Amino acid sequence: MGTIERTKKKNHLWKKAFGHFALCFVMGFFTGFAPPSTATLFAGRAAEHLPGRSIGILPTAPAEAVERVLEPGVAVNRTMIEIPRSVPTAAVGRGGGDESGDDPPPPLEEARMRELQTPSQRLLIVVTTTRSNDRFQGAFLRRLANTLRLVPPPLLWIVVQAHAGASATASMLRTTGVMYRHLTFKENFTDPEAEADHQRNVALSHVEYHRLTGIVHFAGASNVYDLQFFDEIRQIEVFGTWPVAMVSENRKRVVVDGPICHSSKVEGWILKDLSSDRRLFLTSTDVSTTPSKINISGFAFNSSILWDPERWGRSTSLPDTSQDSIKFVHEVILEDETKLKGIPADCSRIMVWHLHIPRVVPLPFHNQNHDKR
Repeated sequence: MGTIERTKKKNHLWKKAFGHFALCFVMGFFTGFAPPSTATLFAGRAAEHLPGRSIGILPTAPAEAVERVLEPGVAVNRTMIEIPRSVPTAAVGRGGGDESGDDPPPPLEEARMRELQTPSQRLLIVVTTTRSNDRFQGAFLRRLANTLRLVPPPLLWIVVQAHAGASATASMLRTTGVMYRHLTFKENFTDPEAEADHQRNVALSHVEYHRLTGIVHFAGASNVYDLQFFDEIRQIEVFGTWPVAMVSENRKRVVVDGPICHSSKVEGWILKDLSSDRRLFLTSTDVSTTPSKINISGFAFNSSILWDPERWGRSTSLPDTSQDSIKFVHEVILEDETKLKGIPADCSRIMVWHLHIPRVVPLPFHNQNHDKR
């Protein structure tokens, strides 16, 4: 009798377990056909009906891509990556001519608090200007993007370009995996220098309005960098400077332009041609007290000097500081060398090379065909 009762109890447990299994299976089967949540369902529908924007995720970008479609008749359009909240800067930039969805600039106190971060966490704001009708522009930007992808975040790449050729660049920037903002303008220029200054003012006005707290560097599209350079400029408190090697293959020239330093203190400036002298012997005639011409790729500065000048001993009543920010930067560089920090220590290494690329490059077989004729 004891054996029969135990057998009945065992069979009852098996039937109970099988019933639970069948119930869970049926519930899981039908749950699989339901959406994960109503929030996800409605969010997807809202994104599908959002006019004038497309939303996607870059393969290696740490943030969501928010693209503003380029439209004729709008003064400034841009393709930009929304900066995540963990990065100490504003999320969405201002567009000239279409400011309906713009965010107001953050309070000054909040922007100042961001400066308390450690140097390794400082935002790098790399500004790149472009030249009109430059057929190598796409290749240069792609190469610079590959360099910036190797720089530890946070980093924001600001590319400024004329409106006419912005569509192709916008498509390329979306595939770089670099956090960027694409700013465009509609003005026409015949002077390349005036156009470059205007582009820099467009970028600096964007930085000033949104109080983007970080270290600003103007990176030429044809520049070549040592990756340690980006770690060095994060140490800048006010202004930093370094020597730049300007290389011209077709002219067979190498010119060094930059500061002479002692323990990061700037003591003079040189502009020396090393084409026939590979050993850089300096004489008193080679060193000047002020730079003969400011090489903008040889400087970086704390962006807060634009929107918080009183902190750095500048008067807010200076004329044309907001309309011509790059002129403001030039004045600060020239007026007080004590604010400049030489990079690296003693300015003893070249970490930035500027390549001179001619507008017209002859093909290898061009001379041979010409000789046959």
